[in-house]
Amino acid sequence: MSLAMIIELLIVLAALYVGSRYGSLALGAISGIGLAILVFGFGLTPGTPPTDVIYIIIAAVTCAGTLQASGGMDWMIQLAEKMLRRHPDHITFLGPLVTFFLTVLVGTGHVVYTIMPIICDIALKKNIRPERPCGVASIASQVGITCSPIAAAVVAFVTISNANGFMVSIPQVLMVTIPACLCGLICAAAASYKRGKDLDKDPAFLARKADPDTYKYMYGHEATSLDKRISAEAKASVFIFLGALLVIVAFAFCQMIHVADGRALAEAIRLPKMNIIIQIVMLSAAACNIMFCKAEPKKAVGGAVWQSGMVAVVAIYGIAWLADTYFGNYMEQMKTMLADVVTNYPWSIAFVFFLVSVLINSQGAVVVAMLPLAYELGIAGPVLLGVLPSVYGYFFIPNYPSDIATVNFDRSGTTVIGKYLLNHSFMMPGLICVAVSTIAGYLIANVFFASYFSAFIK
Repeated sequence: MSLAMIIELLIVLAALYVGSRYGSLALGAISGIGLAILVFGFGLTPGTPPTDVIYIIIAAVTCAGTLQASGGMDWMIQLAEKMLRRHPDHITFLGPLVTFFLTVLVGTGHVVYTIMPIICDIALKKNIRPERPCGVASIASQVGITCSPIAAAVVAFVTISNANGFMVSIPQVLMVTIPACLCGLICAAAASYKRGKDLDKDPAFLARKADPDTYKYMYGHEATSLDKRISAEAKASVFIFLGALLVIVAFAFCQMIHVADGRALAEAIRLPKMNIIIQIVMLSAAACNIMFCKAEPKKAVGGAVWQSGMVAVVAIYGIAWLADTYFGNYMEQMKTMLADVVTNYPWSIAFVFFLVSVLINSQGAVVVAMLPLAYELGIAGPVLLGVLPSVYGYFFIPNYPSDIATVNFDRSGTTVIGKYLLNHSFMMPGLICVAVSTIAGYLIANVFFASYFSAFIK
């Protein structure tokens, strides 16, 4: 590794680190400074920004934003709350499953802001230490990203994999990631079931409870969405959204079905590529929500879902372009350096994915930035699919909005960011969930489905 490579790599890492300190749009914008230094200062050839993935994200978050603006997301939260309040004793398992499946449906983990106060309230009123369900539920809301048919990470994985000869479809990805991540979540919830002291034995909690003002703050009101009136238009927007997802999955299955001459059904009937189909369907669903479900465009773009999605677009745009520029110029050197490790231990790429995610706080950006490098190194598609859950590592440093929000939502004070930063409430469930999900995904993709997936490799 030459001195120039080391210096330029440090510039890339510095841009990612500084961007993560500022957060939000800064991740992508500050990556632009790193890109400028590499191109104008060191003379590297600029890489290619991931436009296909960006277009899909824009279409998906526009659709999800109109769902939120129409009130459809409120109805989904109400249905989830009714189920949770019906079974409060199992909140440590059911809470994370709710946040997981909400993310799977909507494609973003930021939906957790609506349901997390309800999970905290149910646990506290049932005298269950809120840290137990809350820590896992925050993790679950992010783990669900690699299991959503419209999430940037999944779409980017399929798009990049197809371009590199691994002809995998969205349903095939979900056949691996959903069961793998559910295994990880169940293990994390089981480990959290008796985590920490019970509330009646916790001196810190009892001291807070003894203070009249703090007691009123903790028990004086109920967090609920059940008092919201849900309109017929809001319910219709949910059915439109779910219908759009089913249409996308149906088109994806057309790619998996082969006709007599060996061609995919989608090719035989001249369907466009999946990235185009997703954009068309999502934009059409968004239009239906606006025209028929009273989703005001101004309200849609002002909502948390649309805004967080646009932040993801900027982050992926800058980070992926910066990474593609660096790795694209040094691909041969990378192959030489990593050849032995990749050949003998191809699964070790999971550690790279995880470490990069710790830095850049975006699973979609990790996939777009690192997956092309993994394919260039010769790692097989089924291996990369199996370790896809490892792209979630930004719980490690508790600076992600959903984790910080969860700490604030827990009125009992049991969900915390520790004195030493890394001893926080999300570390244990996060490590267990990602480790188990990655191992399970690897086994599913490479043991049970190895021969199945090999048929889709050109």
